[in-house]
Amino acid sequence: MDGREGLLISPSVPTTGKPWVWRAEFFGAFAQADLALLERGYHLAYYRIPDQYGCPGAVRRMERFRASVVRAFGLSPKAALFGFSRGGLYAFNYAAAHPEGVSSLYLDAPVLDIRSWPGGLGEGPGDRSCWEECLAVYGLTMETAAAFDGNPLDSLGPVAEAGIPILLIAGDADEVVPFAENGARLERRYPELGGFVETVLKPGVAHHPHSLEDPAPIAAFVERNE
Repeated sequence: MDGREGLLISPSVPTTGKPWVWRAEFFGAFAQADLALLERGYHLAYYRIPDQYGCPGAVRRMERFRASVVRAFGLSPKAALFGFSRGGLYAFNYAAAHPEGVSSLYLDAPVLDIRSWPGGLGEGPGDRSCWEECLAVYGLTMETAAAFDGNPLDSLGPVAEAGIPILLIAGDADEVVPFAENGARLERRYPELGGFVETVLKPGVAHHPHSLEDPAPIAAFVERNE
C-alpha cells in the first residue's frame, strides 16, 4: 500500500469479533505481548513507515491501511495500537485524528514530543540525522520547531474525550527518551482531562528493554478494553 510494506498475521483460531493488535513501529522487537495476544486469537498487524515520525502524512497513510485491512479481512473496526519509542508519535497522533479506530493504547517508553527526541532539546541527546528527517516531514525548521504544537502532548484532549484507555510502561532511567519530558507529562495531564492511564514505571531501567518479562498484564489490559 502506497509503496510501503504492510503485513497481517492471523491467529490459528481467531477470537470473537476478530480483534487486532497494531504495532506502530519496531515490529518483532520485544514482542512478548504481541505474541501472547496472537495466541489468544488476536490478529497482529504492522505498516512500515519508520521515517515519518507520526506526521500528518503518516496518519493519513495509517488510516488508509486500517480501512483496508478491516475491509479485506473483516477485522474489528478498532485496533489495540502499540506505540514503542518513536512509535508513540504514530500511535498517539493517529488516535487523536481517528479515535473511532482505536480501542486502547499501549505506549512503551514512548516519544510524545519531537523536541525531546529526536530533537534532543531537553535532557536527552537526541539523534541529529533523525531530527533532520523529522523536521522535513513536518515542514519545520529549527526556529519554527520551538513553537510547534502538533505533538501528542498537545493532542491529549481528543483522545481523553473519546475514552481511549492508555497503558504506559517506561523505565525511570531512560536517557534516550526521558520519562520526565514524555510519559510523565502524559501521566499527569491525561487524567486531568478525564482520561484513564495505567502506569508501570520500571525502576533503574533505561530505554531498553521494552515491555515486561511477563506480558500477562499487558495482554489483560488489551482484552479488558476491547
